[in-house]
Amino acid sequence: MGEPAVDPATESFVAHRNLLFTVAYEMLGSAADAEDVLQETWIRWVDVDLDQVRDQRAYLVRITTRQSLNRLRTMNRRKEAYVGPWLPEPLLTTPDVADDVELAESVSMALLLVLETLAPTERAVFVLREVFDVSYAEIAAAVDKSPAAVRQIAHRARRHVEARRPRETTPSPEHRAVLEACKRALDAGDPQALLDILSPDVVLVSDGGGVKQAALRPVVGADKVVRLIAGGFGKADGHLTGELTVVNGGPALLVRLDGKLDGILAARVDDGLLTGFYYVRNPDKLTRLESATRLTLR
Repeated sequence: MGEPAVDPATESFVAHRNLLFTVAYEMLGSAADAEDVLQETWIRWVDVDLDQVRDQRAYLVRITTRQSLNRLRTMNRRKEAYVGPWLPEPLLTTPDVADDVELAESVSMALLLVLETLAPTERAVFVLREVFDVSYAEIAAAVDKSPAAVRQIAHRARRHVEARRPRETTPSPEHRAVLEACKRALDAGDPQALLDILSPDVVLVSDGGGVKQAALRPVVGADKVVRLIAGGFGKADGHLTGELTVVNGGPALLVRLDGKLDGILAARVDDGLLTGFYYVRNPDKLTRLESATRLTLR
């Protein structure tokens, strides 16, 4: 007996699923919400007359974009009531993501935070045009704007992102070496070793979501950051240890507090020093660390 036939709608959706998830995640910064968007996309896709669809990939991206925009507006209302800073949900990623410079930059914590400063439509246009190289005509159909309007939005969004984009958003061997030094400092409980690799004006942003203790505002300055980390984020007798991993296409530390998972620590590195820490402690954002998520631009 042969394998049961797969209907064309399911086959096409499965073939493009990783791409659709990547589009939704880059627009939302949340894997949980991206998965919900894919469910909504699927519900609409199965009702489409495929005989009338010229380009199934483009049509699926269009549905995903529209559902992401709806979800993004809902998320923005949730973020207004969020306790403390909001950071993107970290994803354990496959080695090919880190090898693809363009993809690694587009999902980096640093760039996702810059995208948070865009209005919903600006973010959708930027992601589709700059990351996925979607045509202006296709983007116009996805966001219900004219191609001319989309060109203007794209120009404005590009200028906004470039003005705020960190100097280094793609990982380098130096980046990994500095993270390894950070791990050794944590494991040894050596504040001075940590201080030695921090920029004097390093910034730490921590996200506890009101569930785990975190600073309600960014912490600025090497001495303050070291005191906060050395104190186990409020647990004076706690001991932090780090495990090097790859998150969002770049090196990061899976941090344990007294042996229990505490969070993910991603970092910015400039000129051999850590200039920014992104520390996600909210347990609801630590659910994608058991297995790697496949991301793609194609």
